Amino acid sequence: MTKPLVAAAGAGRMGRGMAIAFAHAGHPVQLIDLKARDDDAFAALETAARDEMRATFAMLAGFGMLGPDEVDTALSRITVLPLSRAAEMAEAGVIFEGVPETLPAKREAFALISDHAAPGAIVASTTSTILSDELQSMVRHPGRFLNAHWLNPAFLVPLVELSPGEATDPQVTERLKALLEGIGKVPVVCKASPGYIVPRIQTLAMNEAARLVEEGVASAEDVDKATLYGFGFRFAILGLLEFIDWGGGDILYHASNYMTRATGEDRFKAPDIIAQNMEQGRNGLRDGQGFLDYEARDLPAYQRDRLGAFVALLRHIGKLPEKG
Repeated sequence: MTKPLVAAAGAGRMGRGMAIAFAHAGHPVQLIDLKARDDDAFAALETAARDEMRATFAMLAGFGMLGPDEVDTALSRITVLPLSRAAEMAEAGVIFEGVPETLPAKREAFALISDHAAPGAIVASTTSTILSDELQSMVRHPGRFLNAHWLNPAFLVPLVELSPGEATDPQVTERLKALLEGIGKVPVVCKASPGYIVPRIQTLAMNEAARLVEEGVASAEDVDKATLYGFGFRFAILGLLEFIDWGGGDILYHASNYMTRATGEDRFKAPDIIAQNMEQGRNGLRDGQGFLDYEARDLPAYQRDRLGAFVALLRHIGKLPEKG
């Protein structure tokens, strides 16, 4: 079965990354340059884009993700189009906008997309900062619009954060989820909120890491070792809320209170939901309920599975405990 055509409007890093992801999965892709250029300037842009994408496919082949003889085939699925041929996006079932993070740039891009998109096409932004509700009004037929925040590098990171606007048709969200799952991505849905999910969490973590260096608590090298082999290692297997449930929400509550008192900083205070869970006897694994529900699980088997994943990851990074 022929896979639907996907358009990436904006030929920069995000547009190229999405084009590679879809072409790798067998989709035909239009990578559309939204800047007005003369023929020579566009030819230079097209050459640079195709050279970069070829090098990326070759790298993926080196990782065993496709055969060396498949690089040209994958690249051939991507057509780089100049602004003068933007009307051809009418053939696409989904159009992803990927222009710089300014409202004037977004407004101009969505006006162009609205002029040419097929009536049934999904229109998605890839913004990491601007709320979908703020952009939705820029799109003709706003019910077909939502945000799809990809994480770089787009051709490798599985997660895509989908944020529908107030007017988004729920079927549009489900259609885009299905398309992304079909190329091996992991879409999650969240409300229009500053930072969505991952940027909101990682902004706090990155700032705290920088403060540790600023305050002389540890060197940059040791902070990074701590995050790689303690923080990041565990959260590659357990989700953050799942991790709270493993340790116990009450443990987090008391630790947060201590950190707040010791530092005098309210940023360490536990949110109300932690205290509410405690009051309801939802502290995590030992209660069978926490942020997640464990009552129907075989807990020993579940814990063995997660610990086995820890061992596999330790083996992969060469950090298994040494035998005596």
